[in-house]
Amino acid sequence: MTDPVDFRSQFPVLQRVAYLNAGTTGPVPQAAADALQARIAADLQHGRAGRAYFDQLMDLASRARTAYARVLNTDPASVALTGSTTEGLNTVLGGLRFEQGDEILTSDQEHPGLLAPLRRARLLHGVSIRIVPFAQIADAVGPRTKLIACSHVSWVGGEVVDVAALRATGVPILLDAAQGLGAIPLDMQELGVDFYAGSGQKWLCGPEGSGALYVRPDRLDDIEPPWPSYVTLAPGHSDLLTAPLKDDARRFDTSFPPSNRSAWALASMEVLEQAGWEWVHGRAAHLAARLADMLRERGRDVAPRGRSTLVAWASDDADADVARLVEHGVVVRSIPSAGLVRAAVGAWNSEDDLERLVSLCA
Repeated sequence: MTDPVDFRSQFPVLQRVAYLNAGTTGPVPQAAADALQARIAADLQHGRAGRAYFDQLMDLASRARTAYARVLNTDPASVALTGSTTEGLNTVLGGLRFEQGDEILTSDQEHPGLLAPLRRARLLHGVSIRIVPFAQIADAVGPRTKLIACSHVSWVGGEVVDVAALRATGVPILLDAAQGLGAIPLDMQELGVDFYAGSGQKWLCGPEGSGALYVRPDRLDDIEPPWPSYVTLAPGHSDLLTAPLKDDARRFDTSFPPSNRSAWALASMEVLEQAGWEWVHGRAAHLAARLADMLRERGRDVAPRGRSTLVAWASDDADADVARLVEHGVVVRSIPSAGLVRAAVGAWNSEDDLERLVSLCA
């Protein structure tokens, strides 16, 4: 059984503040800082050239890919390394083949990280983007719907989409996993979606510019990589203009894998994995549900939510409330367009963090 106090102690920022904003960027564990410093020191002392250096980069990337795969409960061959949720979404939306008149169905609670790629698809391919209420996506599928693209967990208040209902439509599914990857239990085979794009800097406590994209194996050839590079091509071919793509999801890696990114991401995921993913997910969900109850008990209007790690409540001036909370050492964020203040609760948080927040909301 993981000791919550010992686990919490691995995140130095928690000694100063009640950090409840992992839905934007997660707290950095000491082990990640140590791994990053060691990586930079190695590069400083030994340089960044030669076969040994290249092999180290590839090994770090491979290990990071495998760690992401364990979080997703899938095979590493189905995981591409990206720089963000949005990069993963762009990979899918930029690589699928659409025809004018096709429709992409999305919801009224989507983040700009998905809306911006959808805008591009509309401009380039002439597709129609139809926006419907988050809870009604499956019911809104029509004869022209070629793709459902929406959040797994809404960034607004923490509602969880009914994936089973989406699957029952028979329409391909692309999920924005920014608030899912690392936050809630996942099993890609059981989930049954076609594409799943998530971030590394949020619930996985990795660096900005990190993330992963899951592509179901039978959908590999349906996407033409929109940013092909040296790392997306199969090795061993002298004519790179005719070289085939790699035979798995590595063809969708969006850049040469930076060693610092891999080292940090891997170290952070190892901290979470050592605590146990079941414990991490269970504790975060429990604390988030507890916070929602505490806020309701004090008369706060809590936004609809599912079994997730996000809790949002109505505010007359969300930005001012966030600024006031930060002044008192409680880090949350606002969703100005919805008039909400949002807390993102992780397994690293404590009951004292929740009490501290709620006492300032009374």
